[in-house]
Amino acid sequence: MRKKILFLAFIAFSSVTMVAQTTVSGTVTDAKTGELIPGANIKISRKAVGTNTDFDGNFVLKAADKPPFTIEVSVVGFNTAKVEITKNNQKVEVKLVENETSLDEIVVSASRTPERIMESPVTVERLDARAIKNTSAPSFYDGLENLKGVDVNTNSLTFKSVNTRGFATFANTRFMQLVDGMDNSSPALNFAIGNLLGMSELDVNTVELLPGASSALYGANAFNGIMFMKSKSPFDDQGISVSLKGGITSQEAGGNNEFTDFNIRMAYAFSDKLAAKATLSVLEATDWVATDYRNTTAGIRGAVLAPGDRNSVNDFNGVNVYGDVVATDLGPAIGRVSRTGYEERDLMDYGVKSVKFGGSLNYRPFGDDRLELIWNSKAGTGTTQYLGGQKYSIQNFLLQQHKLEVKGKNFFVRGYVTSEDAGDSYNTLFAAINVNRAWSSDTQWFTEYAGAYLGSVPGVTASSHAAARAFADRDRLIPGTEGFKEALDKVTSDPNLLTGSKFRDQTKLYHSDVNYNLKDVVDFAEIQVGGSYRRYSLNSFGNIFTDADGPINYDEYGVYTQAQKKFLEEDRLKVTASIRYDKAQNFDGNFSPRVSFAYAAGEDKNQNFRASFQTGFRNPTTQDQYIGLDVGNAILVGSAPDNLDKSVQYLGADGVIQSLSIRDAYENSFTTESGGTVAADIDLVSPEKVTAFEVGYRGLVNPGSSRLTVDLSVYYNKYEDFISSKNVLVRGTDNAFKVAQVYTNTKADISSYGATLGVNTKVLNGFDLGVNYTYAKFDFDQASDPGFEAGFNTPEHKLKLQFGKPNLFKNFGFNFNARWQDEFLWESTFVDAVIGERIVLDAQINYAVPSIKSIFKIGGANLTGQEYLSAPGIGAIGSQYYVSWTINN
Repeated sequence: MRKKILFLAFIAFSSVTMVAQTTVSGTVTDAKTGELIPGANIKISRKAVGTNTDFDGNFVLKAADKPPFTIEVSVVGFNTAKVEITKNNQKVEVKLVENETSLDEIVVSASRTPERIMESPVTVERLDARAIKNTSAPSFYDGLENLKGVDVNTNSLTFKSVNTRGFATFANTRFMQLVDGMDNSSPALNFAIGNLLGMSELDVNTVELLPGASSALYGANAFNGIMFMKSKSPFDDQGISVSLKGGITSQEAGGNNEFTDFNIRMAYAFSDKLAAKATLSVLEATDWVATDYRNTTAGIRGAVLAPGDRNSVNDFNGVNVYGDVVATDLGPAIGRVSRTGYEERDLMDYGVKSVKFGGSLNYRPFGDDRLELIWNSKAGTGTTQYLGGQKYSIQNFLLQQHKLEVKGKNFFVRGYVTSEDAGDSYNTLFAAINVNRAWSSDTQWFTEYAGAYLGSVPGVTASSHAAARAFADRDRLIPGTEGFKEALDKVTSDPNLLTGSKFRDQTKLYHSDVNYNLKDVVDFAEIQVGGSYRRYSLNSFGNIFTDADGPINYDEYGVYTQAQKKFLEEDRLKVTASIRYDKAQNFDGNFSPRVSFAYAAGEDKNQNFRASFQTGFRNPTTQDQYIGLDVGNAILVGSAPDNLDKSVQYLGADGVIQSLSIRDAYENSFTTESGGTVAADIDLVSPEKVTAFEVGYRGLVNPGSSRLTVDLSVYYNKYEDFISSKNVLVRGTDNAFKVAQVYTNTKADISSYGATLGVNTKVLNGFDLGVNYTYAKFDFDQASDPGFEAGFNTPEHKLKLQFGKPNLFKNFGFNFNARWQDEFLWESTFVDAVIGERIVLDAQINYAVPSIKSIFKIGGANLTGQEYLSAPGIGAIGSQYYVSWTINN
């Protein structure tokens, strides 16, 4: 009942109108075809007063403002038109010119100031509301994969990771994602959390993506690239929009399963000064089931694939089998043996759910956009899965962000907090290990196995591994039974990893930003100054970090300035120079300079040549510094100076709790390749640096009657002190060697280089055709540092195709996307494996019904049904088919 009352109250507010003094009416048409344009936005410049054209392209605007004033007429895909209103009851006919090329679109991210994408000094990829409508992917976030140079790695149906220019991981700490200016990353695990705490598809205004280093303006984490997601303003985009999407996912291992995705957005400007909006998104589905049962073994740098299965290998350790990592050598007569593990599907519920709420309250004290105060809150909860060093079942997590921002035409000041609560999440590895230990300790199980194999158990065939395993497993808890469920529930609610698997975390991040553009103060150039401050408050209760005695606080700050000036006749040359200084608590400060040149050639300045030089750096993550976690095949230990005198507990072979000194891992350890005979030389981790060079061309080419837009970029990156992990051997308190994963820098020469080429045109009387190609290469001499694993994790070649027409005939459009990439090696602390070549086809058709302000869409992703892996350890990605109905009011 309360919800109904609130909803009716919102509708009542929406019907309130101001006392009108001026009436403006007219029609809006396509300048090229003369067709009427329904749904166009008409608003008074710099104010929230506005309306929309109806089904026949007509509008009536009533306002309290007295003439003269200016109205702006806009709709996605057309250039905005401005019309001067000089009298009451004025009638206007507005003809909008279609934006036939994306080169005229405005971007902000490249220089922190609005500029045509044609004039951007660096590579920029962009997605707007029109592109979202036409995307063939199941969601706008999935549609990012069709942009050139962009990789989207699927961790789960609801958790995907965006990356550019190599070194991809699901915990993608080299790539930053900002949502309305807020860093959309997990404070504890450091990974960008995809769209788990992003925005509703109905609220997306633009998405801008900058591949490559962006540290000079955006700080340490903008190392490989940065993505900006900007939501719609409640002043400019009012009304109620609803979207309902449903369909099925199809996978060989998981079968056919239904999914639903519901979104609603409500926005209203109560006056020129006050506006508010609220969004809600609810998605329910069944995740991709992981059933990779290939064997693995320990390599020099981590786990690698190995031949054999449980029936042929006594120390089998399957990719998606957990608990079998517990193994021991039972002597020359028996050999190395591992416990019988549990399959991932027995340990996890593959039902996934995502619930996201967003809301903002916007206040303009002067009634226009000269000054605006914004309170913005986002919250997300649900279930998903995350693959890091181990597979985590993320259950009932809660992520929140709250921001207060003051902004004007030339400045902004913002502060926000990000908090997370892991809820009922757990580590599947330790779930399996401790369920096994619940019915038989490791010592007991291996003793019984050895006794049975050596013939000391009557009735059990001697010298038979199968018989010995069957005897040792005679009391094993069977998945699906009440005993197994009770044991699993008990283990997954216990946060002590020696006996349980619960993942505890209540980490917070506090961040503030300030930026000021001095263009109204300084004439000779456009100069900006700004800065940021960040505090991490790590609070995993000793579950991830060495913070059992209380939260660990860690601070970073930075300041920057940028100058931009145009030279030559008609301002054809634009030079941009910026520099940033950043300081982190445990490290020396770093300067990040950037210089770029953009030259506009051609009679219409539509041939843009660009070149840039910049440096970037990446601070070690909170995990690199403060982690202290036994993940089964290794003990992860961070290298912060105040972390060295701490220790990590583990269960020894005799079942007694032991501990490993973190200082010993860095100062008294041995190389894994020597087997413990050669001392390891491990330096404490320090910031990683990159020097990046890029040249490019972006322009409009007219061969004959065809019109081509071409975007080409070539880059070269040189890395110094590249951060990664190494495995070393360390003696614990039981004097036995344990594998420890330490965080350090390699001294080896590392470089990456590549190119992207995108060509877009119209063919066959108005069909959109786009083709883009990406080349990415990584150079590293493994022999110079055998224990180092870089993890480039990117295919060398990618080719993408788009073909469609938004208006094939009246109100009907379609779009088709195809993606190909070659095979590549994926390296991670979980397992290394080759990811195969793949071709993926997506398509959609859509039909608009303007009379009910609706768009209906039918589409599918991976239409060939050829399943593929995004990385080893995740579920094979099958097909997804959907039908959607969107109402924009």
